[in-house]
Amino acid sequence: MQELMDMVRVRADLAGSEVVVWWAGDVYASIPDSGPHHLFGFEGVNVARAMPVEGGYELLTREAAFYLDPRSREILDGWDNEFTGERVDVLHVWNDPVNQRWLADGPYGPFRSPRVRTGEDVMFNTDVLLAYPSPLPVAEFPDNSGSDVYRAMELFQFFTRAADVDDPGVTNIPCTLSWTRVAPWLPWMRMADRPGVLVYHCRGAKLAGWADVPERTRRYVDEHGPQFAHAPQAWSAPNETSWTYFRKQAAGNPSFE
Repeated sequence: MQELMDMVRVRADLAGSEVVVWWAGDVYASIPDSGPHHLFGFEGVNVARAMPVEGGYELLTREAAFYLDPRSREILDGWDNEFTGERVDVLHVWNDPVNQRWLADGPYGPFRSPRVRTGEDVMFNTDVLLAYPSPLPVAEFPDNSGSDVYRAMELFQFFTRAADVDDPGVTNIPCTLSWTRVAPWLPWMRMADRPGVLVYHCRGAKLAGWADVPERTRRYVDEHGPQFAHAPQAWSAPNETSWTYFRKQAAGNPSFE
């Protein structure tokens, strides 16, 4: 249970306060015998609250993230796809909720929080390896989906001070972080089953609060999705992803079909 509580302290706050995590980085295309290609900048924010439940904690979160022009770093509305010659609408990330249950003895075995201690620092990692039926079956979305199985890797690292980890009185451990994601083409890119993957490479930090989110990103969220400035109050399911959100948007927006 202590391993689980340590990870809650790093990722959120044992006391149940809202925690804001911000990140920024870039998105690349990795294509056999081509590139690599620098496609987008990427910047986002997640607001989380950890709530105790029997056997562990629920992590209640929402997250918003935005694709940027790789040079100007401005938030994109449209994108000229260099691989297809088509201009497409950009669908940003508005995932509500993104909830998790962390249980000391869950269905996949005892909770583990891998860490490496070096001198005055402790580094935690969480590797999320995904393979599940795609929300966008190829037969329904032939231009947007390359497989009936969604496969991706989400690789997180959290960097903390050993003194904070060793002090049980610190319920909210400050941290910086890195995040790497390897995933299929985004549905709105209309790349279907073309060979290749997207690689996201980002870094960020746990912030003191919403006011510390960079002004441009904070303003965009306030204007387009103000609920994303706060964590959910209670558990709900299923989680939203870029794929499920695309499916919902495509149902009412012909430009995504």
